[in-house]
Amino acid sequence: MLPKLPSFRFSLLLLLILKLVASSPPEKEFTFNGFSGANLTLDGIATVSSDGLLILTNTAENKKSHAFYPSPLSFRRNLSDGSIASFSTTFIFAIVPTENAGIGGHGIAFAITPSTDFSNALSAQYFGLFNMSNNSDAANHIVAVELDTILNLELQDINDNHVGIDVNGPVSYRAHSAGYYADDTGEFRNLTLISGNAMQVWVDYDGPDAKLNVTLSPVNAIGTPMTKPTKPLMSITVNLSAVLLDLPVHVGFSAATYPLMTSQYVLGWSFAMSVDQAHAPPLNYSKLPAIPRTNLKGHKSRALGLGLAVASLVFVLLVTFVAFAAARWRSKYAELREDWEVEFGPHRFSYRDLFRATNGFRERELLGAGGFGKVYRGTLPTSRAEVAVKRVSHESRQGMREFVAEIVSMGRLRHRNIVQLLGYCRRKGSFSWSTTSSPTGVAAGLLYLHEEWEQVVVHRDIKASNVLLDGEMNARLGDFGLARLYDHGTDPQTTHVVGTTGYIAPELARTGKATTATDVFAFGVFILEVVACGRRPVEQPTVGWQGEQFLLVDWVTENWRKGLILDTVDAGLEGEYAREEAEMVLKLGLMCLHPHAAARPSIRLVVQYLEGRAPLLEPSPAYLGFTKLSLPHNVGFDDYVASYPSSVPSASTLSGGR
Repeated sequence: MLPKLPSFRFSLLLLLILKLVASSPPEKEFTFNGFSGANLTLDGIATVSSDGLLILTNTAENKKSHAFYPSPLSFRRNLSDGSIASFSTTFIFAIVPTENAGIGGHGIAFAITPSTDFSNALSAQYFGLFNMSNNSDAANHIVAVELDTILNLELQDINDNHVGIDVNGPVSYRAHSAGYYADDTGEFRNLTLISGNAMQVWVDYDGPDAKLNVTLSPVNAIGTPMTKPTKPLMSITVNLSAVLLDLPVHVGFSAATYPLMTSQYVLGWSFAMSVDQAHAPPLNYSKLPAIPRTNLKGHKSRALGLGLAVASLVFVLLVTFVAFAAARWRSKYAELREDWEVEFGPHRFSYRDLFRATNGFRERELLGAGGFGKVYRGTLPTSRAEVAVKRVSHESRQGMREFVAEIVSMGRLRHRNIVQLLGYCRRKGSFSWSTTSSPTGVAAGLLYLHEEWEQVVVHRDIKASNVLLDGEMNARLGDFGLARLYDHGTDPQTTHVVGTTGYIAPELARTGKATTATDVFAFGVFILEVVACGRRPVEQPTVGWQGEQFLLVDWVTENWRKGLILDTVDAGLEGEYAREEAEMVLKLGLMCLHPHAAARPSIRLVVQYLEGRAPLLEPSPAYLGFTKLSLPHNVGFDDYVASYPSSVPSASTLSGGR
């Protein structure tokens, strides 16, 4: 046996060598100075222009898009230490805003992912990579570097202009304000991602040390590069081998616009992967495509050139006509502006844009109406963003500055179940503002208003017609025309009673104070009306005005007492519903309608009930019944604020959502 031992050792040594070689990740390198002929894997609205510019999104369509290197890469782990290959990538991008500078989509993400199928991913803050069900799911195996231009408190964003490192979800593992550290002074210098200027990003990962660096710098002009800053913007230790495993992965870009459409470009890209340290090949700036710029030359200059060429008589007639047309135009689109409005400038829309967006506020664009104004469907002429525009009458100048300040403050609300307010416009005798357009969704939106924003926001007009459904059937609470703000821990001020008959809490008429509890009362009416029963809270007799009114809450309560509460479920469902869930929603609605405000559940507890995180208690039979809750019409209700209509409209054609 002894003579065979060396042969055995040789075979074992050869086996170990082969095993180590097989475990070493392969090297890979590519460079795109422009993307002509790159053969990238594209989906959504991503495209490559004739001069090689990778266009991820544009201002014509509001969709997600992806662009990936055509073949997958292997970051196979090294068996000796469990690390994955080192990699380095750099790319030059530009985010060009529309006329509403500083407002646009959420930005661009460089992603490493095992799949290129993102048909179930959402746009907006999910960057076309994730959705609400797989957010932060370890099974995603996705690493991304986001260039984010929208502040979203729900995702714990630090501001509306930051770079973030994401692992398996859009809540950043680490984030930093966009900018770079100057090599000469070491000071931090800010960059604005949505400026329309070209910027360069480097993403470097050291596999053995598990260190990830992200660096950002400006590109002064195409052809005149700036040296990569020595100090990275972010440097963190993160074990990507535990995220990427041994899966073949794809590298590339993902983008999605919302609430307004934005042009997002990638001009050049290089990538390198190595067993040891990797260095992305440098880009040739002289070969990169140019960033498209909007031609802003006006129609008036051409008209003037033509006028100078005609005879003096024709010129006089033309000047007269232009003067008349200009006067008429100014009268048609005249606005009311005061010096104090300068501080709210970025949030102001021109009346002309809103007039054109709604086709002149035509009746066919009308979505709903109430005592304080009408709501119209519209499409902004420049960005093509679909919005809802509310037009109200405001003859009095008293309190206008405070009113505008409050409207602008509410424009900072960001939540997937809140209709976002984009801005406002003032015209003599009228005031307009523009917004982008399941009980759990509405409750989540209310929780954000009542407890999670920097101030308490009491909506004061929760009803079916103020809840919109976006293109993905997410419920969004809108119309903040009656909303009031106050600081956490303080009492709301007394005001006159407003709201919609059938939704107003009994204590509101007595005290004149709108509170979070009065919103919970209206929410209770809402879920009985829309979610369960499909009937309005108050219905008049079908023949004339004789007989008793139909009171929805009394009807549900009476059936509950008889043990027949499911008989109140919307007959249009034809029995196709989950009985336990329907019974829970009906009982929860009754609990929210308790006549004593202190006995109603908080909106946080309501959310816990709806999400199944807390057991629902049986409603108390005492005092339940709308007859006992309702008040005479002469105690101060604003009856002229009426529902129009009570059914929930679809907002898929109104807005892009969040």
